[in-house]
Amino acid sequence: MALALSAIGFKQPLRTDLFSVVAFDYAQEVFIEGCKNDKGILVQNRDGQPQQQKNKSSQLRRFYDELVMWYERVQFERTPAERQAKYQEVAPFIQMLVAKAAYANGRKHIDDTFEQMFSHVIRQISDADSLRHAKLFMEAFMGFYKAQEK
Repeated sequence: MALALSAIGFKQPLRTDLFSVVAFDYAQEVFIEGCKNDKGILVQNRDGQPQQQKNKSSQLRRFYDELVMWYERVQFERTPAERQAKYQEVAPFIQMLVAKAAYANGRKHIDDTFEQMFSHVIRQISDADSLRHAKLFMEAFMGFYKAQEK
């Protein structure tokens, strides 16, 4: 991975460009890496556009959707204390997304670049607020990623 994972962090104060420049850069890198074959050669279609081999948006969307599902379960609670208690209850399941990404990589549905980035995002989650920031980062990432496919 050419980009430093340290650019993705959810502790206050947040980087002002976290949901824009950082998310865009990672979307671009994950897209390009997903268009390379097993030998690291960029695969292009007849029009000369990169052609995805891995990291198809439907696969990445599954990880985003599950993160959103956990976020909504936590946000459903009324008070910050209740949200934090709910977060503590579901935290192991959120962290299990790291294992799910490793499994998807093993099945060649995603590549190392996405797995490393997504695992880093999940490992940065430590409370209800950082869960919200992780969800927003992945939302921005997915928007930029989908734009790369066009």
